[in-house]
Amino acid sequence: MAHDGGDAGGNRRSYGTGSLIVRRDTAGLETWYGQWRVGAKLVKRRLGPKRRAGERTGLTKAQAERELRRLIGAEVAIAARSRLAVGEAGERYLAHLRAMGRKRSTLMDYESTLRVHLASFFGSTPLHRIEPRDVERFIAAKVREGRATKSVLNYLGLVHSIFAHGQRRGWCSQNPRKQVDRPRKAGDAEIRFLDETELEALLREVPDDYLGAVERVLYLTAGMTGLRQGELLGLRWRDVDWLAGRVRVRQSFVRGEFGTPKSQRSSRSVPLADRVSAALDDHHRRSLYGRDEDLVFAHPHLGRPLDRSKLLKRFKAAAGRAGLREVRFHDLRHTFGTRIAAASVPMRTLQEWMGHRDFKTTLIYADYAPSAHERALVELAFGARGINRGINLSETVVTPDDGSRMNRGSSRYLTPLAQVVVQAVGGSSPLAHPSQPAGLSALAGGSRRRSWQRGSNPAARATSRLAPRPACPAPRPAARTGSPRAPSSRRRAGCRP
Repeated sequence: MAHDGGDAGGNRRSYGTGSLIVRRDTAGLETWYGQWRVGAKLVKRRLGPKRRAGERTGLTKAQAERELRRLIGAEVAIAARSRLAVGEAGERYLAHLRAMGRKRSTLMDYESTLRVHLASFFGSTPLHRIEPRDVERFIAAKVREGRATKSVLNYLGLVHSIFAHGQRRGWCSQNPRKQVDRPRKAGDAEIRFLDETELEALLREVPDDYLGAVERVLYLTAGMTGLRQGELLGLRWRDVDWLAGRVRVRQSFVRGEFGTPKSQRSSRSVPLADRVSAALDDHHRRSLYGRDEDLVFAHPHLGRPLDRSKLLKRFKAAAGRAGLREVRFHDLRHTFGTRIAAASVPMRTLQEWMGHRDFKTTLIYADYAPSAHERALVELAFGARGINRGINLSETVVTPDDGSRMNRGSSRYLTPLAQVVVQAVGGSSPLAHPSQPAGLSALAGGSRRRSWQRGSNPAARATSRLAPRPACPAPRPAARTGSPRAPSSRRRAGCRP
């Protein structure tokens, strides 16, 4: 609820002085708000709580007026001294990041985004004149251009950072990016990887020239360690631990310079398969650059890092000769992730080996991790000869000669899968059954304590349930007065009275 806090006499405020508004929340507390215009933009700001009669806290109307005038003056001062457009403000922000030691590869990406997308769209419009609707038009324009959702999100991240930096420097008073909804990602695309046959075909098609001798070992190491391309190009012989059978990631080579790995978690060690260890050992003996500080995958004649663009071209050419589908060099990393997940390695271990900062990134390989009991459960569901006539398990009808157990308290029968579910819910374990996989009993756990579950013959178990229970023995003499009463043999034996 809001009402105007203007003069009681109804006098209109002069143009440019703004207006006071009182808003009341659900608890009945009132707050002063001010609003005014700067050009075509309507600005609204919270001034503070309204003082109640008889209290000393809160703002009176005169104090709210002074705070409103102060904010209007500050906004006008910003508009008067700040004519920075997005392009110039972005350049100053990048200079700040450069002074803070941001990675060169990150700065190069930001510079490209600023020049190609942001500066060209927003033009010479000052920061304080850009509104949320302008950011929404920017998003719509990039979507029409066919940009991927992830790319658009990256552009918006830079927009947010530029305006946040501008607020700290006094170039603008608000961040319009905060008031705009981000586009939602449609979903993760299916990851691409090479199976064992495709990886071998790729290795066979590597040329037998001086670069091919290095590239063949490089492709094999990438597919069986999951290292990123920059991490492979920055790998040195001192990072290969022959005794422990591991390779340690300590630096990377990206955009023409050596630096730290992508994130803190990217500094890691990865175990080496025997085949990779043998290939690296053979490559070390043949290389002219085998000192500890030399690069593992250096140019064979110059000892310098391999040229990234030439490496990618030769990789695609080899993949084309091998008849592979469209693959990238990064898909060798996915090859390692999927193969390790399929080998039942825990996801947390895979996260450490892959160097993922966020565990959610590792979960893209979870679909390739097998489960110990899922296939057995599905086989029971579709291998049983019963017909489930409803959601009630007691309505499942089967023939007695298929090895199924009788439902306790009913003349119907339950399939083995139904008994697994019923007893799992009830807290007891399923019976050992000829048609039941051995691992399923271990999955349910528990002990076979019920007398009606004993025996391996379903018919014998059903007969034992219908047989009369033995009569109880005579009760013991009563204990002496004052002594603890012994437990009844009737209750202990559980026999009929």
